[in-house]
Amino acid sequence: MRRKWDSKTKARIVLAGLMGECVNDLCRAHDLRPGQYYKWRGHFLENSHLVFEKPPLPLGDMELAAENEELKKLVGELTLELTSGKPTR
Repeated sequence: MRRKWDSKTKARIVLAGLMGECVNDLCRAHDLRPGQYYKWRGHFLENSHLVFEKPPLPLGDMELAAENEELKKLVGELTLELTSGKPTR
């Protein structure tokens, strides 16, 4: 039967190994094969730079941001129209 490891547990195990704990002892303590540990470590190191990147806006947030900009432009045009008395559209 295969076990499902959550990402936090994987990260904690990999970090323990990277900080100097004996990999064999770690694997034995968690009933894990060393090959699996090294696979996780490789994935961890390949993707560690993503921690420092700004996450992209979800699609819904992008649509809201675009609508917000459009509404700001419309409010600005209406404000100019009201203060000058001339239609801008």
